[in-house]
Order: sequence, then structure tokens, then C-alpha cells
Amino acid sequence: MRHLLRGGLNMTTKSLSYLAIAALVIIAGGTYAFVVARPLPLPVASSEKDVAIRVYGLGTVEARIVSRIGFQVGAALTQLRADEGDTVARGDLLASLDQDAQEARVARAQAAVDAATANLAKAEANVGRAEAVLQQRRAANERQQELAGRNVSSRQAAEEAKRDVDVAYADVTVARTDVSVVRSQAEDAAAAFAYEQAILKQHTLTAPFDGIVVDRHVEAGTVVRAGDVIYTLMDPTSVWVLAYIDEERGGSLAVGQDAEVRLRSMPHDVYRGKVARIGIESDRTNEERRVWIACEVCPPRAYLGEQAEVLVTVAKLEQALLVPEAAIRGFDGHRGKVFIIEDGRLVEVELTFGHRTEDGRVEVSGGLPEEAIIVTAPTKGLSEGRKARAIDETSP
Repeated sequence: MRHLLRGGLNMTTKSLSYLAIAALVIIAGGTYAFVVARPLPLPVASSEKDVAIRVYGLGTVEARIVSRIGFQVGAALTQLRADEGDTVARGDLLASLDQDAQEARVARAQAAVDAATANLAKAEANVGRAEAVLQQRRAANERQQELAGRNVSSRQAAEEAKRDVDVAYADVTVARTDVSVVRSQAEDAAAAFAYEQAILKQHTLTAPFDGIVVDRHVEAGTVVRAGDVIYTLMDPTSVWVLAYIDEERGGSLAVGQDAEVRLRSMPHDVYRGKVARIGIESDRTNEERRVWIACEVCPPRAYLGEQAEVLVTVAKLEQALLVPEAAIRGFDGHRGKVFIIEDGRLVEVELTFGHRTEDGRVEVSGGLPEEAIIVTAPTKGLSEGRKARAIDETSP
């Protein structure tokens, strides 16, 4: 009896074990069917209209016309009339040097001009005198030659009269040569006077254009040398932004493209501009391209060197299918692989891509099968052949 009961219990225990194992298998199968075999909900790309393709750049506010001006001569500064931030007009006096020594040189040059002018007048008067003597000797010679022809006067007297004419002619030539020499001396004196006056003018510094004083480098009383920078000026109408754009994104840049500029001090304000210049030499270290943006409406006050963010619109797509770069495997800038949903299952295909947006998405340009949709998120568990269904990322 005991053996029968014990055998029954063993049979019951084994049955329960089999039932538990069967239940676990059923649960595991159900779990697999629910987790693996069920369609995986995935976000997909959808076509967009009027997509602006923009590239991002970081740079600084600069000015195309910035001049570091100073004197062409050296001396002690006697006055400075402008300071940092002042607005100046072309021709305004900015600074002056001590002029006493140069004014003395100008006075000496003026005296030399006066002396040369007087000498020139004297030389010209000598020419007139020599010409008058020549005329007198010619008349006397004619009388002597006539008298000698009639044997009224001696041949010696006639010869002496002719010699006097030759001497008088030579005196005229000398007098005229003296005039030429003195005139050259007068011109040299006038040139020296003009030179000293030019040097005197160089003792004053004037604004070369309408601008703003960026910096004043010295103070009154300083002895400066020729070429020392006294002021830095900029033309406020030539303000632009120098932006550095990654070479990888710079292939579509062109002069004249629209751009948006945001300054660090005014991040909420957007200034419109256009690409004015593209540097022909890239930064070899940072692999960036230099682009200058000229603003159409500039900020009321520009601060050179201020950081600025730039977005340049390089293209506008009427309709585009965009995929995040994170969803592309093996992307080389032109080709890469993505998962698509085709006939309810995942398939990995290789596509070609075109423009890239500033938010990290890429335009699909070719290779996409008809009726296929692209998965936009690199979700875990993606594998070819697995069932999948598309979901709208914008839905709650």
C-alpha cells in the first residue's frame, strides 16, 4: 500500500514538472512572438516642402577698411584731438607734432627762393645789356667797314670793329647761359621750398576717410618716430563678418548667397546679409573656409572682434526627403546604408545623398525603392527581415 502511494506521488510530481516546463515554453514562445515576431514600431522619414539648405559658421565682426595711421616724420606730439570711439570726418585734424624746427627750414627755403628770384632778374638784365652792346658794336662795325671800303679808314680799324662785334656776341651768349643757370637754381630753390612745406604738412595728422577711432595708441608729449601708429581707424560702412565654415560643408558656397548673422551680444536679433567674398585659401590646420558676410542692415554699433554666428543659405529645395546622419551607416558624405520598411519588413539598402542641413539631416538623392520608407532612428534590434511598421514622430 505504501509503495502504491509513493508511486502515485512520484507520478504526480513528474506530471507537475512537465506541466511547469510546458508552461515556461508556452510563456517563452509567447514572449518571443510578442517581442520579436511582432512588428517593430519605428519612426520614418517623410517628404518636406520648401527646405532651406544652410551651412553654419562661427566668426567675428570685422571691417574691410581698417587703417593704422601715423606720421611720416618723427618729433614730439603736441596735441591729440580724437579719442577711442570718436567719429571723425575726412580731413579732420587728429594730431600735431612740434613744428618749430621745420618752420625754420621752410623760412630758410623761402629765403633761398627770394635770392634765386633776384639773381634771375639780374641775369636777365645782363642779357638785355649785352644785347644792347651787341647792337651798338654791329652798327659801329658797319660804319668802319664802309669807310674802309672807300679807303677813308684804315683796314686795322675795320678789323678791330669786327672783333668788337664778335666779343659782344659772345657776351650775349654768356649772359643768356647765366640766365639758364640762375633759372635752374631758382627752380631748385622752389622745389626745396615745396619739399620743406610738404614736410611741414606732415607734422599734422588728418583723417584719411570718414570713420570711427578704434584705438589711440599714444598720448601727447610722446616722441614718436616715422611710421609709429598713432590711431587705428575703421570705416563703419565697411563692417562685415568673417566666418569660418567647415570645408566639408563649404562646397556649395557662392558669392551673393543670403545669410543670417547673430551677434553674441544680441542673440535675439537677426541681421540679414549676403556672401561678399570667399577666401581662396583655406585654413590648413582647422580645415575651414573663410567667408565674408556683408550685412544689408548693420547693427547700430559694431564692435570689432565680437563673436558672431552665421547661417548661409546655399540652396532651397522645393521638395526633399531628409534622413538624420545618425541613421546612416558607413556614410562617406555621398553614400551610405539605411534601413527601410518594404512590404512590412526591414531591409538594409545603400542610398546616395545630396545636400545636408544644419540640424544634421541629409537629402536622399537616389537608390530608394518605390513604396519604401526610410527608418530615421537607429533603434536596437534592427535586423533585415524583421517585421516593422511606421509611426509618425510628430504624434503624441
